[in-house]
Amino acid sequence: MFTGIIESIGTIRSLTPKGGDVRVYVETGKLDLGDVKLGDSIAVNGVCLTAVELPGDGFWADVSVETLKRTAFIDLKSGSKVNLEKALTPTTRLGGHLVSGHVDGVGEIISRSDNARAIQFRVRAPKELAKYIAHKGSITVDGTSLTVNEVNGAEFELTIVPHTLSETIMADYRAGRRVNLEVDLLARYLERLLLGDKAAEPSKGSGITESFLAANGFLKS
Repeated sequence: MFTGIIESIGTIRSLTPKGGDVRVYVETGKLDLGDVKLGDSIAVNGVCLTAVELPGDGFWADVSVETLKRTAFIDLKSGSKVNLEKALTPTTRLGGHLVSGHVDGVGEIISRSDNARAIQFRVRAPKELAKYIAHKGSITVDGTSLTVNEVNGAEFELTIVPHTLSETIMADYRAGRRVNLEVDLLARYLERLLLGDKAAEPSKGSGITESFLAANGFLKS
């Protein structure tokens, strides 16, 4: 588990095809690796990776075909900057929100504009994630815990303050960039909970629908 509070900006130094997937070397910058052991998890742009080698100034990890298919990791190359966060410990401050490091989908930066000293981003999420994104709710973008300021269909707006811009890779975002999205854990579990006994039945579509809510008394006519 993670908090979505980025600890360091790292750099991809190597992406090596290996047995059908990829082994990646991440130089970790100011991230303290003193308490990191082999097998520990580190979030890279919001993707939970397992450290398999620790040469000193970074770590090696294996990136599966599944991860390459479902995240924007496929867009990275040697020299790419990435957000880094070590996994939670029992004494970690929960400054953001609970983040699993399991990316739900890939979004796209639609626009960027100035908002006083902050930057306003509009992001388009995959349509299937729109139902999980709420006004003033939490969302993780490339591993960064952020507050949604406005929602319009599958698009949402973020206001990024100068500190976040300086401590993450968001200062480099431009229209057209693809980003990893993880929706709030509670929203995903709530959807499953609302299914009740139907959760044990084979899936026949998107799960919670307006007709389902109406049939089960959640919507009033």
